[in-house]
Amino acid sequence: MTNDGILMPGELPVQPAQQKQQNRLVAQERIQTEWENTEQPAVSLTGQIMREPAAEVKYRLPLTERALETLLSRQEALLLLLERNLQVRLVPKESSLLLLGEQAEVERAAAILRHLLAMADAGTEIDEVALNYQLALWEQRLHNNAPDSSGTSSASASQNAWDANLLNQVIYTTPKGRQIRPKTYGQYAYLQAIDRHDITFGIGPAGTGKTYLAVVKAADALKRRRVSKVVLVRPAVEAGEKLGFLPGDLQEKVNPYLRPIYDALDDTLGAETAAKYMERGLIEVVPLAYMRGRTLDASFIILDEAQNTTPPQMKMFLTRLGQASKAVVTGDITQIDLPAGQKSGLRDAQQVLGAVPGLAFCYLTDLDVVRHPLVQRIIEAYARAEK
Repeated sequence: MTNDGILMPGELPVQPAQQKQQNRLVAQERIQTEWENTEQPAVSLTGQIMREPAAEVKYRLPLTERALETLLSRQEALLLLLERNLQVRLVPKESSLLLLGEQAEVERAAAILRHLLAMADAGTEIDEVALNYQLALWEQRLHNNAPDSSGTSSASASQNAWDANLLNQVIYTTPKGRQIRPKTYGQYAYLQAIDRHDITFGIGPAGTGKTYLAVVKAADALKRRRVSKVVLVRPAVEAGEKLGFLPGDLQEKVNPYLRPIYDALDDTLGAETAAKYMERGLIEVVPLAYMRGRTLDASFIILDEAQNTTPPQMKMFLTRLGQASKAVVTGDITQIDLPAGQKSGLRDAQQVLGAVPGLAFCYLTDLDVVRHPLVQRIIEAYARAEK
């Protein structure tokens, strides 16, 4: 085969498995050869000219076979991403990874890579979200001189916040075989609170997984027959704009407000199963106004967008809880769509119920955002502008 990828006469095409192995070996040989050449300044995978290897601090990080395969997969895209963000040169060499750069950067990169590769060994996908989260944790650790260990704050779940095994725990497997794990220590703390308390408040910005993880726990409880029903509730409040008259019956009118919950149900249970459960009454999706007068026993109840409730509505919802039931209340107090001058029921609950035993308040922050990396930066920018 020529350098342009053209097959020579009589040459057979390389099969996919062979091609994968060949690409990996070529990549490793190319990077290793470049590192060993000390006559010219070393050029990283990102094209940045760095100091000569002899003048750099070197650290050798042992790799498992799976970790090495993860690093060299996808045309070295992950290696490029790690190099660009960690500001060190990464050189796969046999069964290890060489880190070259300034001492402080190498120490930081080594600590972060140990966690990421431990997660990769456990089957967790390593992407830009996971990398950015570990980088942010490192900066927080330097700022605080220790991991945050408050039980209800978001940045870390406990004094073991730097234990990568916490993020490797599979909490649910979807019908398509996708394993769901907490992606941040804040999410881990939130899931633990749901397990340990009958009423849990999950408060934080968009993209932190508040609603999705609550639906996952509800679906898991229903499948394990720990509850006999799942009730999903949302206040029907427009997000900053008037939608006017909506045609159709009650269900058709409220569907636009409940779409995020439907999406989470379809993902966790499968669209067919979710539809069947709703038809049989095992899952109810209702507007908050229709909760008055009910008592829900053996149920898993989720109130989403709780920042758009009024204090009387919040009180009404929380007092629907019956025997053997569990409730999760989620909301973002920075996105309140109530009329001007109307107090949020979620803010009110923080003040009134903060000291009540048996309740848990979990606060997620921009560190816990698991959407596109830009979402985290957007949230941070708005937070700065509002101060």
